[in-house]
Amino acid sequence: MKTEIDFLKGIQAKSMLAAGIIGASIPLSWLGFIILFKEDVFEKWMLIPLTFIPLGGIFGALFFYLMAFVWFPKGTPKLIAILFSTLLYFSAIWLSAVFAFSLTGDWN
Repeated sequence: MKTEIDFLKGIQAKSMLAAGIIGASIPLSWLGFIILFKEDVFEKWMLIPLTFIPLGGIFGALFFYLMAFVWFPKGTPKLIAILFSTLLYFSAIWLSAVFAFSLTGDWN
């Protein structure tokens, strides 16, 4: 018995890995920049945001990859998918930041 999943057709593992790494490196570099120029030294509570916020970036970037390059590869639907996926990427980073800082008690 052969089954095919059409919406996962065309996924390339190497491209998906690259999208995940890029998606995680953007918020991680931003957080690293903030921590480096902060007057206080590195503290343990900073590990939670440094973990959860790049995870949100990974999931947002993987969704971006699927929408823009696998599910809608060309034309006007691709443009709409890119715009929607960009909004969702930043929303995923924002929600993971809210979750991470609420865990540490720093979200007021």
